[in-house]
Amino acid sequence: MAVTPRLTWLEEKRLQILLGNASLSLLYKESAHGCSIQKMVQRCSQQGPTITMLYLQKSIVGALTLDHIPKIVDDSEKQCASIFFIFQKDSLTVMSTLFLNLLKVTSDYLEFYSSDKLNFWIYPKKRVFRKPDFSVIKFSTDIQYLECEVFRVEGIKNDLGCIKKMMTATQHKNKLLADLRIYKPHADLVSKIRILLLGPVGSGKSSFFNSVKSVFHGHTTRQAPVGSDNTSITEQYRIYPVKDGKDGQYLPFMLCDSMGLDETDDEGLCVDDIPYILKGCVPDRYQFNPFNPITPKHPTFITSPSLKDRIHCVAYVLDINSVKSLSSGMVAKLKQIHEEVLKCGVAHVALLTKVNDCDEVLQENFLNMTKKMTSWNQVMLINQMLGIPLSNILMVRNYASEQELDPMKDVLILSALRQMLRAANDFLEDLPLEEIDESS
Repeated sequence: MAVTPRLTWLEEKRLQILLGNASLSLLYKESAHGCSIQKMVQRCSQQGPTITMLYLQKSIVGALTLDHIPKIVDDSEKQCASIFFIFQKDSLTVMSTLFLNLLKVTSDYLEFYSSDKLNFWIYPKKRVFRKPDFSVIKFSTDIQYLECEVFRVEGIKNDLGCIKKMMTATQHKNKLLADLRIYKPHADLVSKIRILLLGPVGSGKSSFFNSVKSVFHGHTTRQAPVGSDNTSITEQYRIYPVKDGKDGQYLPFMLCDSMGLDETDDEGLCVDDIPYILKGCVPDRYQFNPFNPITPKHPTFITSPSLKDRIHCVAYVLDINSVKSLSSGMVAKLKQIHEEVLKCGVAHVALLTKVNDCDEVLQENFLNMTKKMTSWNQVMLINQMLGIPLSNILMVRNYASEQELDPMKDVLILSALRQMLRAANDFLEDLPLEEIDESS
């Protein structure tokens, strides 16, 4: 008869993503297979990487082991690379992590520990465990657990540093999500920030919206149609709100998607449309026409837009791999648009997409870009071309054909969004008093 794990389907999916989309197979369940180290070792030894899960009332404690659990119970210590961590139950938010490199299997307990004597051990006969002290959760005595399960982990990288970085990325992603959920525009002048995505055909404008929505929904989405590198699918002006999950509340920002720019005047978004977009005169689903920009005579033209209708931040979306090969015509058009943006006083950032290696973009603390990355030359080129401060030149790798989310990508996407909202706040804070009064 098949044994059902206590780990829920949703918790398992989140754990798989945390482990780099590895797959899990239940090897041992204490309540089904017996409360003894011998029973555990009998079922779990020589199985390759495993993860031991202890279930508490409000959290799950785990130990990921990349080496084989020894087959013989002999009280001797063995080199065994492991990561100890604590999850918040249901959300599987990682609350703390610790490297451990030694393993001892005795007749009574399983002990993971490090050379500096930090240890984590499991005592099945009494259903208790002990862990090192952490500032997040402190267990000063042995703790009773409800269930112990061990899973075989397949398809995982044999690199503890990589796994720890993935876990750290997940922790940082959750912090970014929490910050963005409580974000409020400056002085409540508007309820939602409007971010305009501008850039050449195929640069990733629509994909960025899809990626932002994917992160907040917890799975990849494809609401906005996406074209190829040479063909623009977006022909309408779209104002996309984003919900915090399928049934959640609307978040305090909207992403405004536009037709792609072309180096010629008879293709792509017409430059004459841009001032009206910035001022909030263009309605959602307006059909772009490269030859006929919108005018005040258009039946859907918004004649008296308020502050909430205006664009609060412009993101120039550029393929990082094509920055050096932008034609003189495209560079001239971007500079012309930027002059209009500056004239309107709108906040602006550059969003470099299609980053090849998310790992090298951010420093270990996930807070800043590192100058050691191979794409630093492209960053400097945009800085010189448009005069955008380095702190406002952001990098992402959008979701394209992927089926599952990647914490490293999510951190870049959410970090970019947070910086756009900060720039928008600067714009609102710098508004003349008369414009604030008019919006009240």
